[in-house]
Amino acid sequence: MEQWQMQTAKAKLSALVAAARKDGPQEITVHGKPVAVVTAVEDYGENRLTGRKFWDLIRQSPMVGSGIKLERDNRPHRGIKLK
Repeated sequence: MEQWQMQTAKAKLSALVAAARKDGPQEITVHGKPVAVVTAVEDYGENRLTGRKFWDLIRQSPMVGSGIKLERDNRPHRGIKLK
């Protein structure tokens, strides 16, 4: 995935969009850290409209059946102190 600095992405928005349509998703960075991805609407639609639910994705995780144990804190509140 190609990276664009934020100031370059703003200055060359048309080129950024064209690259997303031609070459796939384009990553935008601020201070070297990824902050956003620009993708073509066709790619976005494919991913967004699959009808898959969040829990379906979790159930397909490679960690399923790995024996990992997670515990949930069922207390009604966690007693945080507000100043």
